[in-house]
Amino acid sequence: MKIVVFGGLGSQGRGALLDLVNSAAVDEIICADANLDSWDSFAATVDTKKITPIKIDASSTDVLIQLLRQDVAAAIDLLPLKFMINAFEAAITAQVPLVSTNYAHPLRHLHQPALDAGVSLMPECGLDPGIDLVLFGYGVKQFDKVTELHSCCGGFPEKNACNNPLNYKVTWNWDMVLTSSNRDSVFIKDGKTLFIPAAEQHNQNNTSKINFSGLGELEAIPNGNAAIYMDMLGIADTIVETTRYALRWPGWSDFWRPLKQLGFLSDEPLNVSGCKVIPRQFLSALIDPQIQYKNTEKDIVAMQNIFEGIKDGQRKRLTMNLLIERDLESGLFAMNKGVGYPASIVAQMLAEGKITRKGLLTPTIDIPAEDFIEELSKRGITIDCDEQFLN
Repeated sequence: MKIVVFGGLGSQGRGALLDLVNSAAVDEIICADANLDSWDSFAATVDTKKITPIKIDASSTDVLIQLLRQDVAAAIDLLPLKFMINAFEAAITAQVPLVSTNYAHPLRHLHQPALDAGVSLMPECGLDPGIDLVLFGYGVKQFDKVTELHSCCGGFPEKNACNNPLNYKVTWNWDMVLTSSNRDSVFIKDGKTLFIPAAEQHNQNNTSKINFSGLGELEAIPNGNAAIYMDMLGIADTIVETTRYALRWPGWSDFWRPLKQLGFLSDEPLNVSGCKVIPRQFLSALIDPQIQYKNTEKDIVAMQNIFEGIKDGQRKRLTMNLLIERDLESGLFAMNKGVGYPASIVAQMLAEGKITRKGLLTPTIDIPAEDFIEELSKRGITIDCDEQFLN
């Protein structure tokens, strides 16, 4: 099979490329990117016999369509967010199934066109969202009735690499990390919708602490809309509490709370000596170079999903933990693996016809969870499940 990876030379794209290279079912890979300057350094560390690098202009939907019409079995979109719509529209026109790691809400209007074209489109298929959503679907099936669903996920340095005031280093897009700090959150507490404005995201009454096996105490910060997935999972009528958090080492919110209150994360431009300066962009440019990993340093991805409900008349709790570490030999960050591997796995599932439903799909119900979990395990990403029956 032939797979196209849009944005293949980005940090997450490399994870997908390496996984596709290692797949016996994949015969040919097209690495499509706007900038091929880093191809030689990438090729020096990877067997690239299967890969053809192609320079593209992703602002042109026609360019993407022409590429997808080259007998492509499936495609992976890892382009910058502003090009996501182009990739999805091109996939519909070319009638090629597409996987993306981005959130689905800007794509809802494409469900009917994809259905009409007989195309499967799978957004939200990376780490978070992605692996977590597949585990949601799997976990819900272990209950007769689900009343609570709590999800936490985050990437951060191992302790030995925590050598800056943030105790954080960047494995993807630092500006997007800051942007996520301006995102409102929606939880359900006591059966009622709880809206948490971005301005209050780091307040002490909204953050919490969890103990993660092997890591100790981590800080949990509200992260997006937890309620939206309850309808997809079919548990909206039974859910009493659901939350969604990002994980960091303790002290993260203490650092950002005063900066946010002072406007450092604002997108409103300021006039500084006659120049327009956007505070968040200034902060991004200032900090980004100071929080890069060395080749000898590891990042960690930690994920925890907790379900509570009823099974066979008894109260039950199911905890699912996932921990990924950087592979220093290949250089792949834990985040690269956590995002790139799921995208590669599901693209291959689509190409092989293991996922057949058409339209705009969701990992919560459309990815065969047991097969997906088994594929992750083959790649060294295991899910630790702890099941307890409560009094």
